[in-house]
Amino acid sequence: MKILLTGGTGYIGSHTAVELIKLGHDVEIMDNLFNSKITVLDKIAEITGVKPKFYQVDLLDVNGMDKMFAEGGYDLVIHFAGLKAVGESVEKPLLYYKNNVGGTINLLECMKKHNVKKIIFSSSATVYGEQGVTEMTEDMQTGVGITNPYGETKFMIEEILKDVAKAEPDFEAVILRYFNPVGAHESGLLGEDPNDIPNNLMPIIMKVSLGEIPELSVYGDDYDTVDGTGMRDYIHVVDLARGHVAAMNKMNPGVSIYNLGTGRATSVLEMVAAFERASGEKLPYKIAPRRPGDLAKICANPTKAEKELGWKTELDIEDAMRDTIRYLKNVKKK
Repeated sequence: MKILLTGGTGYIGSHTAVELIKLGHDVEIMDNLFNSKITVLDKIAEITGVKPKFYQVDLLDVNGMDKMFAEGGYDLVIHFAGLKAVGESVEKPLLYYKNNVGGTINLLECMKKHNVKKIIFSSSATVYGEQGVTEMTEDMQTGVGITNPYGETKFMIEEILKDVAKAEPDFEAVILRYFNPVGAHESGLLGEDPNDIPNNLMPIIMKVSLGEIPELSVYGDDYDTVDGTGMRDYIHVVDLARGHVAAMNKMNPGVSIYNLGTGRATSVLEMVAAFERASGEKLPYKIAPRRPGDLAKICANPTKAEKELGWKTELDIEDAMRDTIRYLKNVKKK
């Protein structure tokens, strides 16, 4: 199958490219390199033996996308591209709506023009908002209590895809709601390496380990959890990538929605302890006040994905930490 990955040099996109190439698919990548590095292409080639064809094209560059689609002849688009820093989205909402929502509309119009009917969309558990519910299922209401423009853009794009599917009966879309991707490729060649300031726990832990940030701030230690710190569902990025392969093999007309998570929650201090076990080093941290809106525990219910896609996670937090340490050793060599 000929597959276009938008944002394919990013963290999740690059790991998905590896899984697809290993299965013999013809993968091409579009990315503006705003939050990723061109060297990722060489890493993909080192792992798979194949260097994907690359287009440095932005979602807002309609002419560039049109040319790419005219050359491409794609069967499927997997759409990762988008701005994703939660804090920045609060400060620059117009930028996020223009890029993420406007850019996706450009992409969908280009797909329609070139008769590409299939898309898998990289969404997020943020679409569930703050409903005070611990375990998220796909049939829950979305769009209520979303606290930032980044999450709103994911919700809006989901709604756009649903409307397109209503208007075009042969349109096939899968929405994958991610929880918290962690880990790296077992080779140590690919991992999370954002150009922007990280907002999520794992890249902050990595930057503390590298000495780029002095210590980890743990926001709140008085939640009703195993150790008082917040608990989240952390999924190994390779399991997440394989979820896209499983979804690709089960596409149907209309819109299908799946949670991709482990169904297990891990606390911040449990993550710190797992990193210390894997690295053999102490990770400096401090307890800070709770952040407004943070919930004690959030977890995926991945039952639907297992039942309908035959997919479930195979890797755990220990695997994620082991692979992250391997990746960090490569980063330190640079």
